[in-house]
Amino acid sequence: MPTDSDRIELSDNELREIAGYAADCARTVLPIYEGGLPADTRPRDAVDAARTFAEGGPRTNRLRQSAWAAYKAAAGAESPGAADAARSASHAAAAAFLHPKASAHQVKHVLGAAAHALRARELAATEGRPGVAESLDRVRRDAPAAVTAVLGRLPGAPSGGGRVGEIIRELDALLRD
Repeated sequence: MPTDSDRIELSDNELREIAGYAADCARTVLPIYEGGLPADTRPRDAVDAARTFAEGGPRTNRLRQSAWAAYKAAAGAESPGAADAARSASHAAAAAFLHPKASAHQVKHVLGAAAHALRARELAATEGRPGVAESLDRVRRDAPAAVTAVLGRLPGAPSGGGRVGEIIRELDALLRD
């Protein structure tokens, strides 16, 4: 098991796959945010920037700034579910900045967009929407090989973090099986 001071191998291709996965997770909950604030494009801009990076675009300051803008959008969200949808978008753009360090904190960068998307769904749950258990299974199924490979080089997810932290630990355990 790696220690926090260890460096891990992290290829550009893995970084792009992780960012693409994060963007795909976040995209599914954009309607939760946009339903209350349709003119606020910050979360969508962050997801689009993450997708552009995943498809071969450069890792730029604009990408980093889109992550911060989506994070700030969460503060003005119309509901707790919408706030987590914006946080998911923020994590999607930030996934491009995963560090090659064997730190439990890096697990949050790998799984943060997925965990916040699941929490947004949980908070916005209505009849006819998939439950969290079903969504967890789908998120696990959709994870590309790079996600599981990189998680395998990292220590387990850290404690704390409230409900989103619980979801990160659940996802981490599922993806390591």
